[in-house]
Amino acid sequence: MARCEVCGNDYGMTFEVHAQGAVHVFDCFSCAIHRMAPICEHCRVQVIGQGVEVDGHWYCGAHCARAEGRTGVVDRV
Repeated sequence: MARCEVCGNDYGMTFEVHAQGAVHVFDCFSCAIHRMAPICEHCRVQVIGQGVEVDGHWYCGAHCARAEGRTGVVDRV
């Protein structure tokens, strides 16, 4: 059994996420989202959809990116 790195639950059905050379162990998707999802630099919401990345900065969408002064960013329809 392995222990979830977010909630500490010792669970027989944990899973691993391999990202940027690190291995993370979680017992559920909500713990994985809590630890792994970027935070919008404008409204501070966790970005669990596609989001927008501009020059290394994360936003939940084009509106928040533009509100932070980023130009040329558009949402896809």
